[in-house]
Amino acid sequence: MTQKQTPRSESDSESTTESPLETARRQLRTAASRTDVDAGVIERLKHPTRVVEVSIPLERDDGTVDVFTGYRAQHDDVRGPYKGGLRYHPDVNADECVGLAMWMTWKCAVMDIPFGGGKGGIVVDPKELSDDEKERLTRRFAEEIRDEVGPSRDIPAPDMGTDAQTMAWFMDAYSMQEGETIPGVVTGKPPVIGGSYGREEAPGRSVAIVAREAIEYYDESLDDVSIAVQGYGSVGANAARLLDEWGADIVAVSDVNGGLYDPDGLQTQDVPSHKEEPEGVMRYDSSNTVSNEELLELDVDVLIPAAIGNVITADNADRIQADIVVEGANGPTTSSADSILHERGKHVIPDILANAGGVTVSYFEWLQDINRRTWSKERVNDELESAMLDAWSDVKAEVDARGMSWRDAAYVVALNRIGEAKEARGLWP
Repeated sequence: MTQKQTPRSESDSESTTESPLETARRQLRTAASRTDVDAGVIERLKHPTRVVEVSIPLERDDGTVDVFTGYRAQHDDVRGPYKGGLRYHPDVNADECVGLAMWMTWKCAVMDIPFGGGKGGIVVDPKELSDDEKERLTRRFAEEIRDEVGPSRDIPAPDMGTDAQTMAWFMDAYSMQEGETIPGVVTGKPPVIGGSYGREEAPGRSVAIVAREAIEYYDESLDDVSIAVQGYGSVGANAARLLDEWGADIVAVSDVNGGLYDPDGLQTQDVPSHKEEPEGVMRYDSSNTVSNEELLELDVDVLIPAAIGNVITADNADRIQADIVVEGANGPTTSSADSILHERGKHVIPDILANAGGVTVSYFEWLQDINRRTWSKERVNDELESAMLDAWSDVKAEVDARGMSWRDAAYVVALNRIGEAKEARGLWP
């Protein structure tokens, strides 16, 4: 375990509440200074196309009625339909949805997927809903935003607090109102109704692929590296288990309550993921534990923050010991922390590249739905591997040619593609 350093003074402390919108706009400004994209295009990309806010009445199981607020932010569709998740969480708000929609725009462009960015959700704690209430809330939300979504307009997907079943309810409600089955209105559905095999594991798989490539890029071997993973949910667990299978030592994993640490390596297949046993990491073994904060500062080669945003801040960035940080969560590193890590020679592989497996396989699912033809899991994984390696090569070329950070390089790749599309289409009218 690492030696704790004296905390920064209050005057030096950075708020950990930097919103995704603030972070996304800062990153856009930084990347824009490194591209030749027209200033008018950059100005347009600072703002969403639209943000829809709806009220969603819900009859509770006891017969009372509550009204919840829902949002759908649509950032940019110059390269194709809006694409992005729906999250059910008490902290959902319009600015968060806009910021996350912006990240989806960059992510799709980095992966060269013909989608733009969208994001939405409902201000609700899903743990306080019964299954029946969650279904009724989802179906009513689908109706409230029905005019905004569609397989050629805006395609939602699962996110925090939602899952494949949520997408099935949403798709069914939309289809009933349209009078025909339209599986392509959402992705992340169960395969039995048009979902793609490998979709749930895809974000974690892409994190593992990118971590493997980064380790090789910096002349290390998977067999010789130690890795800590904060967040043993769908992304973190799948990434950890795949990297473990490939030979890396996963020495620490955590969930919301804390984590396990073993410098000799954990048996990741035995540690329950959040899906397998919610908050079960600490119950699996309480003999050698660390807090989530301590996990981030462990003496490891690779750190994968795969839980929530804003966990690496100016307050702890100078105590991060890992040489490589691979972002599994959306926005786990604040802008100030990013600068500190860069100055210290730490290599941060950004979320818009590392966890792009989800939207990539969502694209594959969309293609399968349009063509009414199912791909095998092996084909999905092979196609994902190829897409991730192509994107890695595109970003690496910018890093090698211009000596910039991985985040800046990813944004340059994304902005150049978006700028070219804007220039080709022009400004209407």
